[in-house]
Amino acid sequence: MADAKFNPVFAENRKARHDYTVLDTIECGIVLTGTEVKSVRHGSVSLSGSYAAVLGGELWLLGADIAAYKFGNRFNHEPKSRRKLLVHAKEVESLRLKTEAKGLTLVPLKVYLKGGRVKVAIGVCRGKQLHDKRDSLKQKALRRDLERGA
Repeated sequence: MADAKFNPVFAENRKARHDYTVLDTIECGIVLTGTEVKSVRHGSVSLSGSYAAVLGGELWLLGADIAAYKFGNRFNHEPKSRRKLLVHAKEVESLRLKTEAKGLTLVPLKVYLKGGRVKVAIGVCRGKQLHDKRDSLKQKALRRDLERGA
């Protein structure tokens, strides 16, 4: 999705793949102010503990921390404010139905630049239980051992 050479990844939620099974991913635009964009481009964004939710027929990113721009003035942004995600209305409705009916959750996976615009990859996820997490770690260790031996 995001090529590291041309589309730099500013933040990645690595813990999400450990805690959740990602069923589907959606690329979203995000509404940011000027100081937020500058802060994101400096890599001052954290997705840990953040999630997306459908509120009032719109998709919002909640709990993401975009640090205050250090060269900003009194018009600097709030670091933990909720931010609107830009997707088509049909996608918002389908995401709302999935999260309400099937018990899935929307987790931001990464923030990256594409065509000069900041994008957010949102994963439609199901939470893993402890035995699923152990299986994932076991499979990862087996793959690592096979690659070393080959």
